[in-house]
Amino acid sequence: MPNFAALKSHYFQLPQRVGSRKTTNKIPVRHTNENNTQEQSSAPHSRTAHTFGQHRKRIFWIGGSAIALVCALLLYHFILAPYRHRGFGESKFPANYSIHGIDVSHHQGTVDWEKVATASDDNGARVQFVFVKATQGKSHLDRKFRHNFLKAQQYGLVRGAYHYFSPGISGDEQAHHFINNVPLEKGDLPPVLDVEVLGRLKPETLRREVLEWLELMEKRFGTPPIIYTYLTFKKNYLNTPEFERYPFWIAHYKVKKLRYKGAWDFWQHTEEGCIDGITGKVDFNVYNGSLDDLQKLTIGNTLSRKAQRRQNLVAASAQKKSPTSAKRKRSHPKPPHAKHAKSRTRKQSTLSNKRTKTQKRRK
Repeated sequence: MPNFAALKSHYFQLPQRVGSRKTTNKIPVRHTNENNTQEQSSAPHSRTAHTFGQHRKRIFWIGGSAIALVCALLLYHFILAPYRHRGFGESKFPANYSIHGIDVSHHQGTVDWEKVATASDDNGARVQFVFVKATQGKSHLDRKFRHNFLKAQQYGLVRGAYHYFSPGISGDEQAHHFINNVPLEKGDLPPVLDVEVLGRLKPETLRREVLEWLELMEKRFGTPPIIYTYLTFKKNYLNTPEFERYPFWIAHYKVKKLRYKGAWDFWQHTEEGCIDGITGKVDFNVYNGSLDDLQKLTIGNTLSRKAQRRQNLVAASAQKKSPTSAKRKRSHPKPPHAKHAKSRTRKQSTLSNKRTKTQKRRK
């Protein structure tokens, strides 16, 4: 007979072996699949995390370098730059000019006028005159004008004030705005008109409005005003004969010599000057003459010889061109020339000599 106990044990153990085989076979496969899916799913996340980290590092370095650059610029501008150029001057001044000056406005901030008046370069050159911006248009007044204008006089500088011309406003309105706000005195430089913009005006209209401003200033202060402009604007729009009698202040940079053949009094040769007492850049100017000529140019004083010669030449040319002088010449004809008179007397004398000779022969 068959052994039922052995068959039973074999029968009931067989599924267990099979089940154990199945479980042992299935469990590793199941784990490998999960690991593969986890690795596959985590791969893009690791890549994005890596790239995001790189971007963060780049942003950090770029931002840090930008902040460091801004800090360096601020340190240079507010701490180092004011003390980089001590004294008065730049690399080179124009040759053959001994009278130097500056022009200032609110753009120069608060000026230490004591330092400006005492600053000098290696050759002993100092600031001797200053132009201060006063007005613009018909209502604007420079916020630093009164302070700068008063301090320049207190520290012994020959001072002047200038008006920035606005093309869209009449010369009459701008002139009265300047007169009402600028207390020019005897010893100050004549009023200055800064003309450098044509705007929408025609050149003829601009010249008419500028002349109106100049004429009103001359009536008020008793001396011809100064015209400030740059070289090309002077040649293009203010080079007509009616402007020849006015002193000119011409801006022309980065040249060793002012390339203008006409008469001029002041030359603004750079806009990048440095001087003790002013933070940042300032315009430098020279006067085309001596200190005595500069003082004679001021309000209440006689004009210099150079200015007198210029006005005499202008007056002589105007007389030559005037139609009244031509009419007078026509109404009063010239007398006969002396040569003709001499020739006539010689002829008369020869005729009389011939007559006397013939008379003697007859006798």
